Amino acid sequence: MVTANDGWEPVQRIRTYEQVMAQIEQRILDGRLKAGDKLPSERELAQSLGVSRPSLREAMRVLEALGLVDIRVGGGPDGGAVLVQTPGDGAANLLKLQIALAHFSWDDVLETRLTLETWSVEEAAYRADDDDHRELAEILDRMDDPTIDSAEFNRLDAAFHLRIAESTGNALTAHLMSSLRTAIHRQMVEMYAELEDWRETAKTVRAEHREILQDIVDRDGPAAADAVRRHITDFYKINPRGGSAVPS
Repeated sequence: MVTANDGWEPVQRIRTYEQVMAQIEQRILDGRLKAGDKLPSERELAQSLGVSRPSLREAMRVLEALGLVDIRVGGGPDGGAVLVQTPGDGAANLLKLQIALAHFSWDDVLETRLTLETWSVEEAAYRADDDDHRELAEILDRMDDPTIDSAEFNRLDAAFHLRIAESTGNALTAHLMSSLRTAIHRQMVEMYAELEDWRETAKTVRAEHREILQDIVDRDGPAAADAVRRHITDFYKINPRGGSAVPS
């Protein structure tokens, strides 16, 4: 006799827009769709998929939020949905919310930054060119402005670390670095606001940035990696926040 315990599996109810997304995702994964491709018009695609236009729009909105599709208003050759050719902000925004919800500890953030940044700075020492050196120096010069406030200082701090990642020529590493810095931006601003005298801390940060840049210019990868490791972990140690901290 067949019973209720004979390995029956629950029937999964999949929303229409999720089925639409699944088809688009599969075509991306198997190469039938690629960056820059324009999807059929809303009317044509809804008809081909056998779904309502509101369901299709919902799928498009989700894909747009994920940074995979650019929805261009209007008809003609310039309108419609196009698969983006450069990474969007979807990953950064998702990571920002996950960090805010404490899905990852600050120890996780620290270890990830150390992994990304030590590799990036060592590779930058070998791969960065004169233009990279010049632009990094210009960021540090702007950080030396005596009238700068903590928010702008922090923005330039993030820009310096991101520019190092970009100078490696590895687009994925640079995107991951950008996503991570975007995700911890609010916490970093709050950390500086809570310092007794953020300008004193800024002096140390400036000096360490100059040391890192000099190691890059000198093509000394191991020294650059050691300098950035100390730069991150030292700030982490002296800026406790509930037993943990956001690295600088």
